[in-house]
Amino acid sequence: MDTDYILHRVLRGIASWAVSSFFTEIRVIGGEKVPANGPIIVTATHHNMMLDPAILSSSFPYLRILHFWSKASLFVNPILSKVMYSTGNIPVDRKNKDRKALFRGTTEELSHGSAVALFPEGTSYTEPRIMQVKEGAAWAALEYNKWTSENPDRAPNEPLLIVPCAIVYTNKSKYRSYAIMEFGDPINTASFLEQFIDGDENSQRASVKLLTRTIEARLVELTINAPDWDTLYAARMARDLLWENQESLDRDEFVSVSQTLVDLFTTTDAIPNFQAMRCSLVEYYSILQSAQLTNSVLSSLPLPRTLDPHQPVPLPSRLFTLLILIRDSLACLIRLPFFIIPLIVHSPAYAMSRLGARLVIDEEESQAQNKILFGMFLLMLIYPTAFVVMWAFLWFTPIGAILSATCVWLFALYHNTLIHDNYEHMKRVAAAWRVLIGVWAPKKWEYSLTALSQYTATPIPPANQWITNNNGASGNSVTSEPPVSPHPHRPRRPRSGRVMRHVLRARAEAVRSLASFITQLETGPEKKRVRASVHLARLYGGIESPTGSSDATSGAAVAPPTVVGWRHAREVVSYLRTRGAKIATLERGIEVEWAAQNSDGDLSSAEDRDSASLSSTS
Repeated sequence: MDTDYILHRVLRGIASWAVSSFFTEIRVIGGEKVPANGPIIVTATHHNMMLDPAILSSSFPYLRILHFWSKASLFVNPILSKVMYSTGNIPVDRKNKDRKALFRGTTEELSHGSAVALFPEGTSYTEPRIMQVKEGAAWAALEYNKWTSENPDRAPNEPLLIVPCAIVYTNKSKYRSYAIMEFGDPINTASFLEQFIDGDENSQRASVKLLTRTIEARLVELTINAPDWDTLYAARMARDLLWENQESLDRDEFVSVSQTLVDLFTTTDAIPNFQAMRCSLVEYYSILQSAQLTNSVLSSLPLPRTLDPHQPVPLPSRLFTLLILIRDSLACLIRLPFFIIPLIVHSPAYAMSRLGARLVIDEEESQAQNKILFGMFLLMLIYPTAFVVMWAFLWFTPIGAILSATCVWLFALYHNTLIHDNYEHMKRVAAAWRVLIGVWAPKKWEYSLTALSQYTATPIPPANQWITNNNGASGNSVTSEPPVSPHPHRPRRPRSGRVMRHVLRARAEAVRSLASFITQLETGPEKKRVRASVHLARLYGGIESPTGSSDATSGAAVAPPTVVGWRHAREVVSYLRTRGAKIATLERGIEVEWAAQNSDGDLSSAEDRDSASLSSTS
């Protein structure tokens, strides 16, 4: 019974505190689709190690107890077995070839009307799309349905439902980013049961594959899937430029907007100069990653009033960057007296978190986990120490213990309340200082284009050895790209004085290219079409064109025909605009005009090219 899972509730409380301290918000979408009672199997995406089960358990609707699979060998010891059961785990012996015995624990929990949570991808990984969905969840569901048909007197009244769940992160390794947990429409497994019960082994496998493809298709609809890293990075960069303030993009629309942009950058024939436009976005994204900057932080530097792609864009002047630094520093210093004590107390935890992330620098899916674990380790020392010290001042009285515990709890709450705003302002001050150094430094300090290339190379994470299906999600409408080799370990952060002008130029080029791209889509032919994921094409009136065919004569499961979705280009632009995108001119006021040229009189890269072309024609 749920009342027996004491350790599960304790761990869920700790997980809730940990993830709410790391993320600014955990947005739950579609919680009303999850049944409050009855047997369910939750199939969740798994792209952020321990944070996925932590978020799933702590934010699950109705706080239902979730049962996860664990190795059967952990249940051999009687004491450890009690601990595992108390945390809600189910023993599974993966070496057992008898499927009925393999899923016995799962069937037993489902027969009690419980909720079982699985990660059907089989491993946590960092890829631009869902790479694989394994068949374990489908086998467990159909084996349970078979058991209920054989034991109707012992089965609950509610039918078994599979609830797809996508856990998406705005930036999964970054502190104070956002997590989005969205539930899709439940899958009723009854329609897959007849073939499974009445058929032979091949028919059972076909039924399992069909259910697995259904689960995969639902997960694809709830997540962001790109055919390759360049497409994903271009879409991310476009999103950051169109919504410079991450708060302005509604988290309920985050996945659909991101997928729309991915689809847009999959349409390689959208405009004549598509590849050059996408390269400018990817280059800006890569150099930002290398410099450890974000476009939202640099957005304090206003762009020119017009974003005509044929007009050169100068760099900011020395005086202007100095004023920006003074402005952001004053804004940060005003808040500092209210935050200085929490900052000092928590600084060891911040330092340990950074150390934990560096230990797994090439494993993005492990960085947030390490940050939280290393930071929690320090906080587990800091908070009890603060409690004991305060209690000692109150002479170790019972009332003193209550007051000390309350003060420590309020202090932690105070820190979590103020950290987001102060953290953002500190990042802006650091960025403003680095921009000032870059603009004031002599031009001869700049990296040459050859030296700069190491910082503009597309960052590709190493492949995960546990991914067995390299073709990606079968339900994805985009064509899978051939596997690529990851780049070697990225160099250390470049010096601000040598790279910052390149960053600013890349930003101007990316904005001009994006503005030109969207303008061409909006003013182009009325019937112009762009690529769209199938579920978005269905939702927004796109046209689907099935290609290929399936062999329905054999009993074995076959892949369904590939379906390609389309949306009209003007409708896509209108879709983005209605969701707050700053189209073309970015539709925002300009705080201060940029200088006609920077302090050394050098031009942007666009001006250099224009000047060269003028010289060649004269």
